[in-house]
Parts: sequence; structure tokens; C-alpha cells
Amino acid sequence: MRSLEGRVAVVTGGAGGIGRAMAEAFGKQGMRVVVADVRPDAVEEACSQMGDVGLEVTGVVTDVGDYESVCRLRDATLDAYGAVHVVCNNAGIGAGAEGPIWEHDLADWAWALSVNLWGVIHGVNAFVPHLVASGEEGHVVNTSSGNGGVAPIPSTPQYAVTKSAVVTLTECLYAQLDAATGGRVRASVLFPGPHMLRTGLFESWRYRPERFAKSRPRKSPYVTVEELERQMRAAGLPVEYTEPAEVAARVVDALRAGDFWILPPGDRTDAQIRARAASMLERSKPDYLKELTGS
Repeated sequence: MRSLEGRVAVVTGGAGGIGRAMAEAFGKQGMRVVVADVRPDAVEEACSQMGDVGLEVTGVVTDVGDYESVCRLRDATLDAYGAVHVVCNNAGIGAGAEGPIWEHDLADWAWALSVNLWGVIHGVNAFVPHLVASGEEGHVVNTSSGNGGVAPIPSTPQYAVTKSAVVTLTECLYAQLDAATGGRVRASVLFPGPHMLRTGLFESWRYRPERFAKSRPRKSPYVTVEELERQMRAAGLPVEYTEPAEVAARVVDALRAGDFWILPPGDRTDAQIRARAASMLERSKPDYLKELTGS
């Protein structure tokens, strides 16, 4: 996009973590921002704090797993600002399943698919027709993850499957938008890495809707970020962090440049990409997964 100032951005999952960082980064570029999140208190707090530093922001409580809720988000955006130019389908959860994949509660799958995949589909269906018809430049940014989008962590299949699907969805969206608009409306897929982020992902279970309630109690406590760090160290993996503001800055740069892959270079990430591609080309076993399981 040639200019961001005065444009309108919608960010789902925008009241915390990467979404909050993106909303703030957009606001500092002179954009008008709509913060969408399922947590009413968090939406109010984010909008208040952003408004206190002079950013133009509107908050809309939104459940991205509910298409009607996302349509109300679109309508509220157009009512507030009369336009929308950037849509960040960023909301995501960690389903928190445990044990072998064949024993996972189907409600864990349903919840992860509802937010991580259907949330993106809902955002596309609700907003893209307006972006295409507007005649203005537009951009859709869908948040994936190295876990799935680059190489899946076998112990988190719901998250890995949904985030992998977001990559394929965005590739298809990019090609179709390019054909339909000649590049006027673009799509990007965001990989927040290359390292871990301290976001609300590990607290997702606190906001789990009743319609996705587990059919049986958990066998063990939910994994915290501290426990994940311990597991990574035990597997001999490095524990490093990326700040959400760094991710948001990369998104701003990608919007200006029209990049599709918002994927920072990193030795480990690049090695995983090459190993996965080599396994496919050689029709060999996916031994690159051993590093991700600590085996």
C-alpha cells in the first residue's frame, strides 16, 4: 500500500499480544484502528490506553467463530469510519489437548477449528467483498505459525493443523485476489516468530465457550509458558523470545512492500523449511519432526 495514513485497519484478537501490538503500530502510522476481541474488559482497556496516547481507535467485542459476530464487526467498522482497507485475521487459541491424537476430545478439535481456521474464513467472507468492490487498495493479513505453517509440533496437532490450513487458505486467497484486482487488494500470511512470544495463547482455556466444553475432565494441568520452556530445554532446544512489537513492525513493512510471506529469516526456521521440502522431494520419512519431539 502506498500510504497507511488515514486508512482503516481491523485487527481480530486485537486486545492483547500480537494483535494489540499491530493495532498500536497501525495507529502510530496514522491509521484508524478497530480492535476486535472476544474479551469485553480487554477491548475496553486496550481502547482506553491507545486513546490516551492519541491513537484513533474503536473497540468491537467479537467472537470470530461466529460468522454473524464477524459481520457485525464489519458493519460497525463501516459505520464508524465509512471504509476498511486492512483486515488482520489474527485471533487464535491453543486448544490445550493432551495425550495421543487418537484420544483427543473432539471438542478440542471443534474449538481450535472454530477460532483458528473458521475465524479466518469468516473474516475473509465478511470483509473481502467490500475490499474488492471499494476500488481502493486493500490488504488481508492472516496469522499462521511456524508450528504448522513451517513444521508441525506433533504434540499440538489441533494448533498445527489449523495454522497449516491458514497458509494454504492465504495462498489461494492471494492468487484469486491478484486475478480479480490486479494486485490492488493483496493477501499476506504472518509467521510471528522466529522465536516464542509471550502472549495470551497459553491462557486461552480461560475463555473457552460453553458450546465447546470438554466432554471429560483433563488428566493434567494446562501447560504454561514456563512449562513449555522447561520442555524445550529438556529437548535441547533454545528458548528465545520475539517481542510482539517486532512482529507488528514487520507487518507494517509488509503492507508497504506488498509482501506475501511475513516470515523473518532464522537459521532454525530456514533449516526446518529446507528439511521438510527435502523430505517431500525425496519421498522420505519426516525425520525432521524428531527435533520437534525431542527424540
